[in-house]
Amino acid sequence: MESVSKAMTQFRLALIQLRVSSVKSDNLTRAGEFVKKAASQGAKIITLPECFNSPYGTNYFPEYAETIPGESTQRLSDLAKEYQVYLVGGSIPEEDGGKFYNTCTVFGPDGTLLTKHRKLHLFDINVPGRIRFQESETLSAGDSLSMFDTPYCKVGVGICYDIRFAELAQVYSQKGCQLLVYPGAFNLTTGPAHWELLQRGRAVDNQVFVATASPARDVNAPYVAWGHSTVVSPWGEILAQAGIDETVVYATVGKTCLPVLPCFSSSLNLSFHLHNGGLVWFCPPN
Repeated sequence: MESVSKAMTQFRLALIQLRVSSVKSDNLTRAGEFVKKAASQGAKIITLPECFNSPYGTNYFPEYAETIPGESTQRLSDLAKEYQVYLVGGSIPEEDGGKFYNTCTVFGPDGTLLTKHRKLHLFDINVPGRIRFQESETLSAGDSLSMFDTPYCKVGVGICYDIRFAELAQVYSQKGCQLLVYPGAFNLTTGPAHWELLQRGRAVDNQVFVATASPARDVNAPYVAWGHSTVVSPWGEILAQAGIDETVVYATVGKTCLPVLPCFSSSLNLSFHLHNGGLVWFCPPN
């Protein structure tokens, strides 16, 4: 299971904190404009936020859902090819075989689909008097890991709630990923409490860079995103962070002069399998 990571090459990463409206065509147009802007500033890997093409809500998922390939993913493919970048397409509601998924697609500089990540851990929360949200009322969970290679590093992909599961990040790190990307839409309850904490924890625990791309905050939306798209170094240092408004955040990611901390025991042989949308761990007998 363990993989040796190749040397990481320095590059510029961009996170697009998009203000998402109820008009899909407008979202796609503005996403394209920001991808163009980020590419013009030298970004080689560009990330959009969770549900970048639709409002975030269980009642919206069926309405905005597309098959893959479809309108939104074709647009992402075209953008990646036009601007010669690796484009992490945030996420969109996907329909497949009568089921709905929260899905991230990644396209290479030639427009090829490199990987498709269906959110593994669905966001079901009920904080009395503050927020109730149940993705499982509409969505199905994914059942596979998602990684892709670039000339700069190997990248692991998760979506929002996936970041709360430390085992997923550990698997990605042990498989050679040096950057973990999580398009995510934390809210005004979980955001201030855990958004930054979880990113720094995943980064330090696994000695990887962590990047999160959130929608911009819209206080009139049915679901209000926290914002604060962030890039964190393996030392837990915040390299770049947005506020709450629509913007693009840039960070130079790659070689670091900071010491590398040992974070895995070479004598512990952990394995895993996916079960009901979650990672189940076991330690095989000697």
